[in-house]
Amino acid sequence: MKLIKLLIVVILVSSCGTKNKDTVAHKKDYNKYLVSNEIETTSKYFDLWNSKIRPDSMQLTSFGVVGGEYNRYFQQTGDIKFLKKAEKSLKKAVDIANIGKPGFYRSLARNYISQHRFKEALLLADSAAAIGGDFNENQSLFFDIHMELGSYQKAEQHLDSLKNMSDFGYMIRLAKWNDYKGDLDTTINFMEKARTKAETSKSKDLMLWSYTNLADYYGHAGRIQDSYNHYLKALEIDNDNAYAKKGIAWIVFSNDKNAKEAIRILDSVTKTYNAPDYFLLKAEIADYIGNDLVRTRNLDEYFTRVKNEAYGDMYNAYNLGLYVGETKQYDNALILAQQEVENRPTPESYSWLAYSLLKNGDKEKALEVMNTYVYGKTIEPALLYQAAEVYKANGKSERVKELKGELIGAIYELGPGMEKQVHDL
Repeated sequence: MKLIKLLIVVILVSSCGTKNKDTVAHKKDYNKYLVSNEIETTSKYFDLWNSKIRPDSMQLTSFGVVGGEYNRYFQQTGDIKFLKKAEKSLKKAVDIANIGKPGFYRSLARNYISQHRFKEALLLADSAAAIGGDFNENQSLFFDIHMELGSYQKAEQHLDSLKNMSDFGYMIRLAKWNDYKGDLDTTINFMEKARTKAETSKSKDLMLWSYTNLADYYGHAGRIQDSYNHYLKALEIDNDNAYAKKGIAWIVFSNDKNAKEAIRILDSVTKTYNAPDYFLLKAEIADYIGNDLVRTRNLDEYFTRVKNEAYGDMYNAYNLGLYVGETKQYDNALILAQQEVENRPTPESYSWLAYSLLKNGDKEKALEVMNTYVYGKTIEPALLYQAAEVYKANGKSERVKELKGELIGAIYELGPGMEKQVHDL
């Protein structure tokens, strides 16, 4: 399960911090949010617009509205069918639009980003920009896509074209850029400014986005109490927010060392939220406390769900971790890692490629990939651990020592199950 733990960390966290040893989470704060409410996936508003769509429909507004509602249902339920239905509606809108076409291109591109279809998203962004439309929206979309593709120089150019310190969208992207560069203090500073702007606007969506992202960044910085408080703020706005509950579960597990309670929190989430990775996180936590029954049940649930072809490449990174750490299918891991590099040539993808090469016995090639594409290009603890293993296999003791020092300071982010592995490097 070691690689499952690494994979969870890649998704949950992105930089080093210092663990707060004090218990932070308390049931009285969050128990009221653990009631499993059935998620509404229809409304009179949705039904009205959906009723206007017929097989030969040219109701442009209907397709746009319905696509937006399907996307909202996906965010609330984690059910991939809604993301695919949103795609279908938006593709129809793109096909029939004469006015406002760039906006539909951008909406479809963001749908593809959610599906990890980044190169297709870039083609749609190019189409939107070729027509014209909102310059800032186009540049923001280009920034987001190039960050996902690992085209950081291009991303920076698009970010520079947006400079507007009064704009919420610019501030959150500037925060993301500084996080990529490893400047966590500046990242938090800009996110706090964005939070203030969101609160001033009284936009619940912007406040929710600000609180959950700040909670993540505070966790990276070792400010666990601040992280916890902001997840609670998010739940005050959206009682059913699965992401905020997952964040609290991680604090309960990694900081407070209460694995059973963390699983209880996640169990309440997965009653109504369908994203496969939540079951994988439960399997990791169960593995830490030696509960093989819960571990196996949740692994089986994960495998069952990701068989759905609608997920496409969305869970490639998770599957890589399982191929290497759980099923020992090293050949399949290498094939999938090569596919990920083709789809998304980021330091994360290359790190998995190097790690897969190592597991397939090609430590020299693994070292070459790690040196060229990963080392010095990321500060994510999970990737640094993979790098340390590659360097250890190649006898690079000084570099292992350097990375081990950084990893010891990132145990909260790596999770308690990784502490021994780090010390054994």
